[in-house]
Amino acid sequence: MKKLICKVEYDTETSELIFKKTVGAFGDADGYEESLYKTEGGKFFLYVNGGEESPYAKEDIKRMSAAKAEEWLAANA
Repeated sequence: MKKLICKVEYDTETSELIFKKTVGAFGDADGYEESLYKTEGGKFFLYVNGGEESPYAKEDIKRMSAAKAEEWLAANA
């Protein structure tokens, strides 16, 4: 997935996957995935996707500061 945020392109295909968190099983209405990525330019983002009853019913990319990415990783790894 690609998304342009504040003139910066975030792309799951060209960025480095740091950590992936999966909640529930594939197909669960309340299941979801959160994947932390780092771009070649050193920017962090969270790719999210889930079932219709999950916090991420719609596929999206959310940019993160390095500090927030480190905090998220410490809480989820």
